[in-house]
This record gives sequence, C-alpha cells and structure tokens, in this order.
Amino acid sequence: MTTHDPARQPSLERAGVGSNGIAMLFLLLINLVTLGAALLALVGGEPSAVLGVIALSLTFAFIATGFYMLQPNEGAAITLFGDYKGTDRVNGLRWTWPWMGKQKISLRANNLISQQIKVNDLRGNPIEIAAQLVWRVTDTAQALFDVDDYRGFVTAQVEVAVRTIGARYPYDDFEHKEVTLRGDHERVSGELRAELINRLSVAGITVDECGFTHLAYAPEIAGAMLRRQQAAAVVAARETLVAGAVGMVEMALAQLSEKNVVELDDERKAAMVSNLMVVLCGERETQPIVNAGSLY
Repeated sequence: MTTHDPARQPSLERAGVGSNGIAMLFLLLINLVTLGAALLALVGGEPSAVLGVIALSLTFAFIATGFYMLQPNEGAAITLFGDYKGTDRVNGLRWTWPWMGKQKISLRANNLISQQIKVNDLRGNPIEIAAQLVWRVTDTAQALFDVDDYRGFVTAQVEVAVRTIGARYPYDDFEHKEVTLRGDHERVSGELRAELINRLSVAGITVDECGFTHLAYAPEIAGAMLRRQQAAAVVAARETLVAGAVGMVEMALAQLSEKNVVELDDERKAAMVSNLMVVLCGERETQPIVNAGSLY
C-alpha cells in the first residue's frame, strides 16, 4: 500500500482555456490580406502606411504563435507562468493566448512488459516473475505535475507491485489447499491490478488489465522442484492404482465366496490377495504359473 502526505494537495485536472483555432485562422488570413495591402501602399509611397504595417505585423505574430493542434486521445496542459490553468482535450486546431504554456500529453493506452525479477514466494522459494499491463493517463494534471516522470514512475511501481504480490502467495501447492501464483491466475492478476491502481493513482494513471507473462522457479531450485513434482505425481498415481486394486481384490473374493466357486481358508485368501496385488500393481507383466494338481 502506498502512503500519501496529507499536507500535500494533489493536482486535479480541470477544463482548459483553449478555443477553436479555425476562427482564429480565419482572422489570421484577414490580417495577412490586410498586411499585404498595407505593404503595397507603403511601396506606393504612402508614409502613413508604416504604422499600419507594424501594427498588422505584430497582430500577425500574436495570432500565429497561439496555435496548437491536438490529435485524438491527446491533451494539452495549459499553464500561465508556471500556474496550471487547465487541460484542453478537444481534438483539432486549437488556439490560446501566446503567453500560455502548452504541454501535450498522450491519453492513449500503453502496453508495458516488465523485466523478469527474482522474488521469494510465501514459502521462501526463489521464483522468477514478470508482468504485463495496459495503462493510460486519466488525470493529466497529476501525471505532469505530481510526479517527475510518469512513465518512469509506472515502470518503478510495477516492479514494487510484482514483488508484493509474488511474496504474498506460494508458487505452487501440491495438496491444492492454498491460493497459489500458478494455480489461481485470475485471482492473483486481479490483486496485482488493484495493487497497481492504488500505487499509480497518485500519478493520475489507471490500469485496464494486467497479468503475468513469466512465472517459474529460479534456475538454482528448478531441478529440485521438478523432481518433487514428478515424485508427487508418481505418489498420486500409485494411490489411485492401489485403491483400484484393493477394490478389485475385494470384489473377486466376494464373488468367489458368493458363488461357491472355491473354499479358501485365511491362509489361502492371504496368498491370493498377495498374488492379485502383485499382478494389479506391478509395473511389469506377470508370468502365471499353472497348477495342474490339487489346490492343496
């Protein structure tokens, strides 16, 4: 969780002071035509046209330096001698007073894939983890004036959030009783997004979606963990095989007794159970021995 200084007031975006640039472009063209006529008069020998040329030239420069253009999903923060006056989000040709500062900022979605970092999970196992997120600026004033570099701020906070979430859960749970990084991707990704939104809110940035692009044990323990997973899989398979074999042996003994196929004492039942378990649970094919004489 991020902590904020209560004494610091965050910058909040408000509507800017930009106006339609088409109307000002029309005035600029009128000024240009008038300036041309004044220059012709000056060349024709009218001394009084000098003041008109100077005034029209200054007016032309005044109007021309106030233009700026905004593309779709782009904004411009307007400042007056360092004082924030608002943000213009209207697309197209725009105009404001020439002494106003204009700082453009993209409002488009950005995709970021973090570098792979090593984190210790909840059980202390080192894992490698990397994340991908789609983020965008929602408050231009906070992005420009509350942090030094909002793009670098996003990169740094992604690493911190990934470390926080990576240490909150174990990488895997062989008993499937806990929330894990590998087995509960949607839940963990949701928590990562909430963590990032909380951390990036100070910069006026939100996260549309995020998830892990790389998640694995660190190389120094990857071999040992692979052998552990293989052993767990073998044990689980053996448990299923033994449970099935026991059921088949119980069914065979019950049917033999029920249909009076053969009468077996406890010793012979034990031998039969042993043989059946070997046959059913053995990894190799058995070689049966045919008894042509008496059972006893």
